[in-house]
Amino acid sequence: MGEHIIKLPDVGEGVAEAELVEWMAAIGANVREDEVLAAVMTDKATVEIPSPVEGKVIWQAAKVGDILAVGSPLIRLEVDGPGNIKPGEAMETTPAAAPVEAKPKAAEAPKPAPKKPATNGAAAAHVSTDASARPSPSGAPRAEGDKPLASPAVRKRAADAGIDLRRIHGTGPAGRISNADLDAYFESGGEAKTSSSAYTRKTGVTDVPMVGLRRKIAEKMAIAKSRIAHITYVEEIDMTALEDLRAQLNKARKQSQAKLTLLPFLMRAMVKAIGEQPQINAIYDDEAGIVHQHGGVHIGVAAQTPGGLMVPVAHHVEARDLWDCAAEVARLSEVARTGKASREELSGSTITITSLGAMGGIVTTPVINHPEVAIIGVNKMQILPKWDGQEFRPRKCMNLSSSFDHRVIDGWDAAVFVQRLKTLLENPAMIFIED
Repeated sequence: MGEHIIKLPDVGEGVAEAELVEWMAAIGANVREDEVLAAVMTDKATVEIPSPVEGKVIWQAAKVGDILAVGSPLIRLEVDGPGNIKPGEAMETTPAAAPVEAKPKAAEAPKPAPKKPATNGAAAAHVSTDASARPSPSGAPRAEGDKPLASPAVRKRAADAGIDLRRIHGTGPAGRISNADLDAYFESGGEAKTSSSAYTRKTGVTDVPMVGLRRKIAEKMAIAKSRIAHITYVEEIDMTALEDLRAQLNKARKQSQAKLTLLPFLMRAMVKAIGEQPQINAIYDDEAGIVHQHGGVHIGVAAQTPGGLMVPVAHHVEARDLWDCAAEVARLSEVARTGKASREELSGSTITITSLGAMGGIVTTPVINHPEVAIIGVNKMQILPKWDGQEFRPRKCMNLSSSFDHRVIDGWDAAVFVQRLKTLLENPAMIFIED
């Protein structure tokens, strides 16, 4: 038997460090070659780290949320054969990467049942399905700081049922709690069933670490709000004509063409308005005191994903027609939602659109995507009665809530830009007129 140390690989050009966002293999778990051990994040791109060998996890370098340097030790496996650590050779460690030993009995997995394929890349914990063979599903709570081991799916199931996982006995490696352990807890009449009173006092406190994408978002928002002097301008847009045109174009679209939403029209309107006010399409280097006005219009489209807010970028919108914009928005939304967006697809924006769709509210105050100088916020569409000089008529209306960097953009220029968007969106044929 030997030991094999796995170091954090180079996860991207110019990247010197990465944040550990998830362990896929617990201490004591047996892993296969190419099985995912951990996930790390850098610049909003999550990278999975596979195991180059088969072995048993005996040491982990850090906890979730820690920052690791490229080339530093990540995890250590016990392997058949000599491994890659020579006898007597001291393993490179740091104070933040102190070895974490598995609990003596937790590493002894129960007698395995027939294997089921692992669905999350982690080593599956094999637990006897005979209820009589299961250990007691509950017991004295773990210490307050002793976090139970469980997969995200098990944690969500427990949270939905109101279960404190510290009260459940885990039968997996290192005491890992599985769905079978939850089932045993339910069958034993555990406390996770409903309380007799709907007004039971709750005294628990849940500590949620700011890690991964959530930490990146927090850092970005803090920088934007502390360094940018925001001014927000709100204007109502009559979208009736545009919505009629959009419906007609969608009816006539080819099967190969993406369905048109509002965003492609807004993107093309922004290109025309930016042509008249290029200072809106800019990056402000406030440390050097330089505003970089870009010729290319690279529009970031804020997208809510299961992991948090991401801003994939449609590059060179000035060179895209309406249908190409629609196809690119659909493609970027999919790669962001599935976590497959590349570094290039998440960088390089010069102005951003943010929209909450049907939940867009009447007015918002968007936070500028630093170091850009403008962001266009789309609010929800609603039918309102509008006076046409003779009678009230129903019109489809929507507000644009747009924020600008007041250090770079004067209030007058911000108003001129939004009013130009209003004219183009209310008279959509103008969007297609070549200058």
